[in-house]
Amino acid sequence: MSTTESLAAALADGPVVLDGGMSNQLAAAGHDLSDALWSARLLADEPEAVTAAHRAYFEAGADVAITASYQATFEGFARRGAGRERAAELLALSVECARTAA
Repeated sequence: MSTTESLAAALADGPVVLDGGMSNQLAAAGHDLSDALWSARLLADEPEAVTAAHRAYFEAGADVAITASYQATFEGFARRGAGRERAAELLALSVECARTAA
């Protein structure tokens, strides 16, 4: 079954609950989000915190996860010293953190 078919099937069953604001969950856990990358900074520095935030939302009843990539861009990561390859790895990690938590 494709992702589109899976989503269509889930929506046909009724409401689907999206997880909450990643930055809110991370800030509530005490993480500093003052960086220009906001929650995406933690992908490089503390990816386990991102996974834990996703897990908390799933445990609270979320069906769907958003990723910690709101401010994540190649340019943004470059400003923090990450090359294009590392930035791509971090963007992929944002998805992997959500999948791991699920």
